[in-house]
Order: sequence, then C-alpha cells, then structure tokens
Amino acid sequence: MNENPAITGYCLIHDRQVVLSGDLLFTSNEKQPGAFFTEVYKNYSLNYPKFYKMDNLCKLGFLASEFLLKDKEITTRYSGEDVGIILYNAASSLDTDRNHQQSIQDRLAYFPSPSVFVYTLANIVIGEISIRHKIFGEGTFFVEEHFNPALMHEYVSRLFNDEIVQCCITGWVELNENNYHGALYLIEKTSPGKEGIAIFEPQIIEDIYLQRR
Repeated sequence: MNENPAITGYCLIHDRQVVLSGDLLFTSNEKQPGAFFTEVYKNYSLNYPKFYKMDNLCKLGFLASEFLLKDKEITTRYSGEDVGIILYNAASSLDTDRNHQQSIQDRLAYFPSPSVFVYTLANIVIGEISIRHKIFGEGTFFVEEHFNPALMHEYVSRLFNDEIVQCCITGWVELNENNYHGALYLIEKTSPGKEGIAIFEPQIIEDIYLQRR
C-alpha cells in the first residue's frame, strides 16, 4: 500500500492566539510574549514545572508541541527513535543571547547566569520537546533568513524517503524581542483514504503558516 507523508495536525501561536488545526483555541490581550505564554500555560493547567525555567523561545516551541501532540499518542504508535524534530527560524537564540550579554558586559557587575546561558543555543528547543515527549530520533535546527516552505518540505520528505523517520514534527519557531511566530506541523505517513488533514507540500505549508486555511 502506497503511503505518503501528510500533515496530520498543526499548531500556530502568533499574534496572541493559539490555533490548532484550524480551530481557534485561545486568544489574549497580553502583548508581552513571556506573559502571554504563561497565560496559555496556566489556562490549560499544563503540568510541567520546568516551563518556568525556560527562555521565551523554548516556551513558544514547548507550548506549540503540547497542543500539536495532545491526543496523538505518538509515543504509543511510534518508537522514540522513529520520530524526528526539524525546526527553523531566523533569529536563532538572539533574544536570550542579548540577556546573556547584558549579564557579562559590565566587568564591575559581572554576573553571568547559568540558567540564561544554557538557552543560548536554538536547538535547546528541540531538547526540551524531546525530553517532554520521549523523542530520540533525528533532531536539527536550521537558521534561515526567512520562512522557507520548499526547504522544509524537501528536507523532511528526504527523511521519510530514506526511512530515517516515520513521524516528524517540523516548523518555524521564531522569537525576537516582542515578535514571535510559532508554526508546528505533525507529519506522518498516511495511506489512501487516510490522508490526514492536508497534503504535505510547500504551498499548503505556507498557507497554514499565513493562516490561509
């Protein structure tokens, strides 16, 4: 039976909203990213105390993955090694890098924080999601100038074609000062008649990102 990768779910967190597979779940008047993320976390009573130690980039990726994977049972349907996480953004961990720089630039008040420094790598987002959901497969974080659905499609499709993954979380997790845009997609192989919610192709990826679906 021919099986092709398809989008079986997606989560968008942008402009003070949380959207899951086309349904608006949550909206807020809170303009500050950190405060908004905490508001979402508390509203849904998510039980993961480590959330409060994360930087804002990780909070964005963590929340998007929580909604994306809810009720999907990927840990029972796939082994941890068969699930990959491929993420992209433009600013890397720049927001946290600035905070770290502020703590070390004054030699008279030199006090670097290990809790900040640990998040000065963008791929820590992948680590946080992997730990939470027991994912051990391919994990890569690309830094690109802009959202590139063609590249996303090409890379993830290759992982499926080479049988490196059977399931993949991919998308854009961007945070820079007060600007943020999270768009995570769950990609799985589906058979005819069970195509998921959308075809996995660049135009659909972009349409979802721009909330045209």
